[in-house]
Amino acid sequence: MKIAVVCANGKTGSLVVKEALDRGFDVTAVVRGENKSEAKKVIGKDIFDLTAEDLSGFDAVVDAFGAWTPETLPLHSTSLSHLCDILSGTDTRLLVVGGAGSLYVDPEHTVQVMDTPDFPDAFKPLAAAQGKALAELRERNDVKWTFISPAGDYQADGERTGKYILAGEELTLNSKGESIISYADYAIAMVDEIEKGSHIRQRISVVRV
Repeated sequence: MKIAVVCANGKTGSLVVKEALDRGFDVTAVVRGENKSEAKKVIGKDIFDLTAEDLSGFDAVVDAFGAWTPETLPLHSTSLSHLCDILSGTDTRLLVVGGAGSLYVDPEHTVQVMDTPDFPDAFKPLAAAQGKALAELRERNDVKWTFISPAGDYQADGERTGKYILAGEELTLNSKGESIISYADYAIAMVDEIEKGSHIRQRISVVRV
């Protein structure tokens, strides 16, 4: 399977690269500067400079873009829109590293995690930006996208257990009442989804067992 990981130098992107390589995938890293991932094949471009030709022939493209400062948060929407535009009408699947703030906490899907009283104010701008990007993605019927939200506690240095619960649109807790997952286990879930391709035009979520 041939995949491209956009923003492969990031913490999540680099682990997705490693997981895919360990499974024998043909992996290309898309990076702006020096490639720091384990991928040997590289496209050295800014995400906004990517063209349809650059991503032609891939089975899947992973969007691991992240932005955190107030002035860059809108790039979550604009960068994802650009990737959708250049993949429009193709069979290449687009898998997006999402956030947990847009997960729902009620069966009616009217209240999101970021709307709850205990949600930290510091994370609200990021959650809102990622939620907006997801809402816009839902309007794209011309792209085979999948948006994967991590658990609420997304741990960069957490243990790689090799196990996770695959959930849907609602915030899901494990048997210990936790919403937690490591970056490493998230990468496993991402590559599993790349292999299976069973949630086209859906948002799914993952939590540690």
